[in-house]
Amino acid sequence: MLEVKDLYVNYGAIEAIKGISFTVRPGEIVTLIGANGAGKTTTLHTISGLIKAKSGSITYNGTDLQKTDPSKMISLGIAHVPEGRHVFPEMTVEENLQMGAFISKNKEETAATMQDVYEKFPRLRERRRQLAGTLSGGEQQMVAVGRALMGKPSIILMDEPSMGLSPLLVKEVFAIIKEIHAAGITVLLNEQNAKMALSIADRAYVLETGTISISGDAQELLKDERVKKAYLGQ
Repeated sequence: MLEVKDLYVNYGAIEAIKGISFTVRPGEIVTLIGANGAGKTTTLHTISGLIKAKSGSITYNGTDLQKTDPSKMISLGIAHVPEGRHVFPEMTVEENLQMGAFISKNKEETAATMQDVYEKFPRLRERRRQLAGTLSGGEQQMVAVGRALMGKPSIILMDEPSMGLSPLLVKEVFAIIKEIHAAGITVLLNEQNAKMALSIADRAYVLETGTISISGDAQELLKDERVKKAYLGQ
């Protein structure tokens, strides 16, 4: 479904991504784990076209994403839930969700998708007239995920969805990710909380300073001594 091959990304003279390759198959949850500055967010931004790669290829269902305008990503079925949520603070919850369906010309379908999102997130229905900027961090994360779902994507790129949330809300967010996956959406997940990410993923890649150091079955990586020592605090 998604193939990243020999990807190099620079910030000026600094080499942020150094020749990584990985794949995401339909129906999988694949997670990229690693410390801050490892290159996880840069990788997702490059897939979404927000950053241009120095070299390498990114293909999605046969389409060359390096040659695709970022504004066309959602029409291809790719949604991005950015790090830090980035809701529109001066717009209501419902207006934020509607922004996720900007490519849809079918008002009835958009309304039906909105109801699906509200079923997944009853709290958003309760707060649909509230300004998104006044919500808690957890609620804003729900808005960001709901907004992505409004575009009816085939794959969601999720960047640090648990960042800054309480342990209780972290569990809630990961339950939502599992629910999204159960609905047939493929997930590429960037996450610092390695234990939670590995517990729900099919496969995982460990990023260290722009390179992939370890990869494999997520459940096996949970038992890997290198991963346990570096990322699981064991």
